[in-house]
Amino acid sequence: MLQRLVGLLRVGTVSGFVPSPEIRWSAWTAAGLRFRCSGIVGIRERTLVAVKPDGVQRRLVGEIIQRFEKRGFQLVGLKLVQVWEGYEVVKMSRTMVGDTSPAKAHPGTVRGDLCVHISRNAIHASDSVEVAKKEISLWFHSSELVEWECCTHSNTYSL
Repeated sequence: MLQRLVGLLRVGTVSGFVPSPEIRWSAWTAAGLRFRCSGIVGIRERTLVAVKPDGVQRRLVGEIIQRFEKRGFQLVGLKLVQVWEGYEVVKMSRTMVGDTSPAKAHPGTVRGDLCVHISRNAIHASDSVEVAKKEISLWFHSSELVEWECCTHSNTYSL
């Protein structure tokens, strides 16, 4: 049944559909299918964000996580690196992080507000969806990424 459904559904997300409880969720996830009851139907982009050693030493981890949460992204994987998920998360996280050189980074960005030199720019964020997938796979097995829906998700992503 799963193989047939995968063949029919190429979008990757099925809104309002809940699979039979006897089917293992891992099989659905491995097939690239996700199920949720609200929000935007479509790609749930992911990106890898790493707080660099200087950012950890300066105790910026909480501040950086808070900025991504306030932006409306969901934390779906956390080690010493984070995997964030949301609409156009790669592009928006690069904007939030700021220019590689803190001297060129705009105020309001992580690097513009919290960093002083390019050699100590505190944070890394994937620069494309393809790179993000590769970087995420270096740090996380797919079973280590959680599937959850925040209570504010439908408000953030409702059209």
